[in-house]
Amino acid sequence: MPINYEQLMALKNLGQKYAYTDREVMLYAYGIGMGADPMDENELAFVNEGTLTPRPLKVVPTFASVAAWGSSPGEMNLNRVMVVDGERDITFHKPLPSAAKITADSTVLDVFDKGKDKGAVIRHQTVLKDENGEKLATLVASRFARGDGGFGGPSEGQPEPHKVPSRAPDKIVDITTRPDQALVYRLCGDRNPLHSDPEFARKAGFPRPILHGMCTYGITCRGVLQTYADYDPSAFKQHVARFSSPVYPGETVTMELWKDGNVVSFQAKVNARGVTVIKSGKTVLG
Repeated sequence: MPINYEQLMALKNLGQKYAYTDREVMLYAYGIGMGADPMDENELAFVNEGTLTPRPLKVVPTFASVAAWGSSPGEMNLNRVMVVDGERDITFHKPLPSAAKITADSTVLDVFDKGKDKGAVIRHQTVLKDENGEKLATLVASRFARGDGGFGGPSEGQPEPHKVPSRAPDKIVDITTRPDQALVYRLCGDRNPLHSDPEFARKAGFPRPILHGMCTYGITCRGVLQTYADYDPSAFKQHVARFSSPVYPGETVTMELWKDGNVVSFQAKVNARGVTVIKSGKTVLG
């Protein structure tokens, strides 16, 4: 069925209840590759709670992307085989606690018609709140529904992507992924077989399972944490990235970063294949 613009724009799902513990927090950090060096104290603070010398467990800011996994405005009736993640934009209102009961309010923001053979773009928002009703994070997701264009909706008005500087990067950092990384990251919620089942991946047109785009998104958060944020999650005010190509588990992701004031621009590549996997990245620190 073609997209019904009015019905899709009216979708909302308020007060969805979720809870997580330090187990989920540590699993997410490990799922994006932290703790690969078991003697790295900076990363251990995200995957180990400290015993002889107690210390608070740190929470990776982009854990917000899985804290209420499954929350959504409602059924969109899209051709799911043709839907891919386009962009993720998270605004952080306060640092995430290491365990919490939270609510998620999800609404549709925009629906853009790219044309019958070009698909549609759906932007939806989820606001995470703590038990006191205070905002923790606002997540804006952009989905590209390649098989759902031509429904007669608006085609203009999409937000312009962030532009990275044209000068040489201020920093370059290589982050290695593990061959089994997608099998770990999927335990954070996303069980899409594209990331774990070789047969399914081949039928989808890939030679082997690919890494979750949202895992790559978390990896870019790691890159900023270790370069410009001094491993301080509370420094993050916003983290934005556009997905442009998949990463295969085991590949090395090379981040190029530029810092201008409190804004860190970035993009990520897999140089071994000559592809850019993340474009128009932006982190706002404060």
